[in-house]
Amino acid sequence: MIKLVAIDLDGTLLDPNRQITEEVRKTIAKAKAAGVKIVITTGRPLPGVVEILKTLGLTEQGDYVITYNGALVQRATGEEFIKETLTSEDWLDLDAAARKIGLPIHAITREGIYTPNRDLGKYTVQEAQMVQMPLYFRQPEEIAALEIAKVMMVDEPQALNDGIAYLPFEFFERYNMVKSTPYYLEFMNKKASKGSAVKHLAEKLFLDLDEVMAIGDEENDRSMLEVAGNPVVMENGKAELKKIAKYVTKSNAESGVAYAINEWVLKDYEA
Repeated sequence: MIKLVAIDLDGTLLDPNRQITEEVRKTIAKAKAAGVKIVITTGRPLPGVVEILKTLGLTEQGDYVITYNGALVQRATGEEFIKETLTSEDWLDLDAAARKIGLPIHAITREGIYTPNRDLGKYTVQEAQMVQMPLYFRQPEEIAALEIAKVMMVDEPQALNDGIAYLPFEFFERYNMVKSTPYYLEFMNKKASKGSAVKHLAEKLFLDLDEVMAIGDEENDRSMLEVAGNPVVMENGKAELKKIAKYVTKSNAESGVAYAINEWVLKDYEA
């Protein structure tokens, strides 16, 4: 019986217009009422998911949310209990690499998004708007003094792909790197991932991983899909991810999260 469902946001829970369909909302409410833990698992910071949590009724002390792609695990009320952040040295090394390659870069903290780029990249602005966080210009040394949850290099897909080829090889060993969209490359503490966060949360709740379902669509969801005993990939998800899925659900345009929960979770509670 599945007791925890970890759900990605963009491309998964949210439809193509970044809205929550009524079918998804009602199904999640039904699952929560049955005692299933519904855990939003996202690259966004908490401020970027507050309204979503309110819409889904996931704002109580017993509700949990995984943010920054696993760098923080916290209660929906804000209390943190797992935190894997980056160091000042990490930031300075990443900033130096981005400058050498010519990629825009920004750091995300719990307070806002910080960039050393005077000419703000459009994807940095887009990220700030999407996650509803303030955007600040600061010198690299000032940013290094902050507690950084993750760093992002952002650009047009081809420029980003070209830049990745010039990253120092040691970065691939030193950080957890995920390409969450064609124009976002994210760097996190090596210990931080959606998979490790889901695993730690399951342990905290005394759940076996066979009692966990994870639903996602992109490469940054891979780690939690590999950890969960019941990995579900959206129809609109990456073809490579479907190879590791136990189930493939409908697309996010067809309320695929609702279908997955109704089909493979709630039927066991109704039996």
